[in-house]
Formats: sequence, structure tokens, C-alpha cells
Amino acid sequence: MHLTAPLLLILMALLSGQKPEWCRNLPRPEYSKLERVTVPDKWFEVYRIRPGVFAIYEPHQQEEIISYLILGKTRAILFDTGMGISDIKKVAAGLTKLPITVVNSHTHNDHVGDNWRFREIYGMDTAFSRENAKGSTADAQAELASDSICGELPAGFAARSYATRPFHITHWLHDGEKIDLGDRVLTVMSVPGHTPDSIALWDSANGLLFTGDMYYPGTIWLYRPETDLDAYEASIKKMMDLTPRPTLLLPAHNVPVANPADLPRVLAAMQQTRSSKIKPVRSGGKSIYEFQGFSFLLSK
Repeated sequence: MHLTAPLLLILMALLSGQKPEWCRNLPRPEYSKLERVTVPDKWFEVYRIRPGVFAIYEPHQQEEIISYLILGKTRAILFDTGMGISDIKKVAAGLTKLPITVVNSHTHNDHVGDNWRFREIYGMDTAFSRENAKGSTADAQAELASDSICGELPAGFAARSYATRPFHITHWLHDGEKIDLGDRVLTVMSVPGHTPDSIALWDSANGLLFTGDMYYPGTIWLYRPETDLDAYEASIKKMMDLTPRPTLLLPAHNVPVANPADLPRVLAAMQQTRSSKIKPVRSGGKSIYEFQGFSFLLSK
């Protein structure tokens, strides 16, 4: 059997018993305080964050992506579909019998991997979304680097053909749009910066702000060509100025719970970064600006 380079490296690492450095300290301590929900698929871990809100976590890949299943009385939203390495649709269907609509925080490959499995997909009305809906092989294959996988890939996973499959956006979202789930209304917030199509979901009645990749504890990637730091600052401020104030942030990477008090710290940190008041650490041709609890990865 012919093995691709990523798969060969993964197999070599598994055989040698080596663990990538990033996963040696998992599980993260925040998870010990959360209610875990048992699911059959070992690629995922599921946590009940609040009534009707489940975090679907992928701890075996370096992105540590977190998608959210948000339930109302008549329908459900799946906020992102993760890597597409295992079947998130089956996991979500095991948690609710409600009809599920996918809403994407943005269309980077690690958030849309299983979009193709769903009939109803909402996305922001941008050229960036339209282009990424065509799918990508290169971005997906890069996620299989030997130091990006912790533990075993799912049985039957076809590494050679792994790709972000094309998907069809059935409804175009706009800033301020309301999504009524029945006894739960989510407001779509356009928060460009990380990407042109980045959104947050605001559950004002419950004080929950789903931030996507705009903020999460850890290294926030802001170096790609589609990043706009002016827009990033404006969007962080937009989230800070919500009324009523959020009581909980639900980020899309690393941990599913964060403090809303982090947002003003993020804004101040970005302003310091851009005014050259903070010296970066250079790594792999990029710059890392370190702050307590998070950092920025910039192109310079």
C-alpha cells in the first residue's frame, strides 16, 4: 500500500510512542470542571456547558477545535462542523432529535470540515465564504502533519484522500440577523478581522457569546492574507460594547469557556502590539506577541 508523507509520518510517530509537545499536558485543567457527556466516537469529547448548549471538542488534532450544538425548542444550530476527520453529524444527531442547521463562525478549513454532510448551511454573504465553499485539499492535508495528531486517527479514516469537501450555502447571513430556535434567539454579529466572514453568535437572554476565532485562550492566528487588524480591533470593541454584558464567552479553540473580561484585555494588547510597545518572539518567519492567557501570531 502506498502511503502519503503525512500518513507515513503519523504512523512512525505512533509506532515510536512519541507524543507531540502540544498534547503532553492535555487534558487542559478547565475541562475537569465541566460536565462531560459520553459519546461513542472517541475522536470527540462532548461537554454540556449550559442547558441546551454542548461543546463538541476535537482534542486529538493540534487545532483543538470546538464546535457548538445549540438547542432551542423547535430546532438546533451547529456552530461549525470541525475538521471533518470523523463524523460530527452523527455525534450531533445523538445529542438531539431536532432538525440541525449549520452556521459557520468563518470558513477556514478546520471549521467547515463536515459541512458537506448537512443540507442546511448558513454562511456570511462574502466573496471569501463563496471561495472557501469550493473546498480545499492542501489546507486539509496540512492538518495531518506528524506533530499535529495526538493519539489515533479514527478507524477507517482515509488520510490519502482527506480534503475539505465542497459544500452549498443555502442561506446568506447578514449582520444583526436573528435566528429563532424556539425559546432561544441568536443574533448574528459580523466581526471581521480574523477573516472577512467571521461572525459571533449572541444569545443575549442567556448571556452567552460564541466568539469563533476572534478570541480564545491560546495563540490567536492573525497572520494570513485575509486578516485585517483594523477590522479586528473594531470587532473586539463591538463585542465589548454588547448590552447586556455577556456572562460567558464560548471560543472555538482550546477551551469552551472564557471570561468576558478578557475582551478589553485583548483590545488593549492589540493596540500595544500595533504601536510597537511589545517586542515579539520570532518563530518560523512570524512574530508571537505574548500576553497573560493569550498571544497573537502575526506575519511581522
